[in-house]
Amino acid sequence: MSKIKEAQAILKELGLPDAQQNAMSALTLLALCNIREKNAWKDAQRSSLKVTKGIMAFMAKQYRRRYAPNTRETVRRQVLHQFVQARLADYNPDNPELPVNSPNAHYAISNSALEVIKTFGTKKWRPAVTAFKGEVGELKKRYVKERDLILIPLKLSDGTIIRLSPGKHNQVQVAVVNQFAARFAKGSSLLYLGDTAKKDLHMDSKMLKKLGIPIDQHSKLPDVIIYDHSKNWLYLIEAVTSHGPITPKRILELEELLKNCFAGKIYVSAFPDFAEFKKHTSDLAWETEVWIMEHPDHMIHFNGDKFIGPQ
Repeated sequence: MSKIKEAQAILKELGLPDAQQNAMSALTLLALCNIREKNAWKDAQRSSLKVTKGIMAFMAKQYRRRYAPNTRETVRRQVLHQFVQARLADYNPDNPELPVNSPNAHYAISNSALEVIKTFGTKKWRPAVTAFKGEVGELKKRYVKERDLILIPLKLSDGTIIRLSPGKHNQVQVAVVNQFAARFAKGSSLLYLGDTAKKDLHMDSKMLKKLGIPIDQHSKLPDVIIYDHSKNWLYLIEAVTSHGPITPKRILELEELLKNCFAGKIYVSAFPDFAEFKKHTSDLAWETEVWIMEHPDHMIHFNGDKFIGPQ
């Protein structure tokens, strides 16, 4: 196993997030420990290094990995910041009073991490890792916990609470279920809800199959599907934050996908605000509905001979 691969294994075992287990992170660890390809991990050393002239210079000289000068910020923001948070590295240990963005800013492997890393490949490795993580925790788990704290909760009609990843797109989806459906689709059921992080976050497979909606092609489904049992109406809703309104092309795609579904189809483009709506007015298909989150009591129907009903 190459030293880069070994360094990646160390980062994984120490609980670094997936994004900090890549080659750049491994090379940064090797630089901080002064480990060359032929060195043993027991020979790891602590020394203070600047980003460009220390860490990146080591990468280029010892491992022939030459990054562009502007990569300095990537190393600093996407590797070293996380190393410091994970107690893997110390920031400005030689002069803690240095101002932020000082040209003399430097990093060093922490003493506690160094002692663990020096045991890699020996019988002492596992106990040392366990003790280290027990003392400082795992950054990966902290990140997951922090992410979970900012998830958007959505309470379904049966009392189930699902949590969507943060972001404006999912905020619109939650508003569609909580506000649009309550006003314009009373008594309807949520059959499908995607998530920017997980496409099929909520899916009523049984009902979708009964209506002739193919669940094996969920990547082609709209963001939200709501069904009115009494009217046999199917609300096909796209949450629009940067792209994806109901266009003529999108209607053709959905009509083909739902060719075996005989429920009445209502196409809705849901926007967070008028500013986003205005960006897409020329793309919207006729005979479709527009709902805007900042004005939840109102609907806009494109064309005027009817309002909110199946095509």
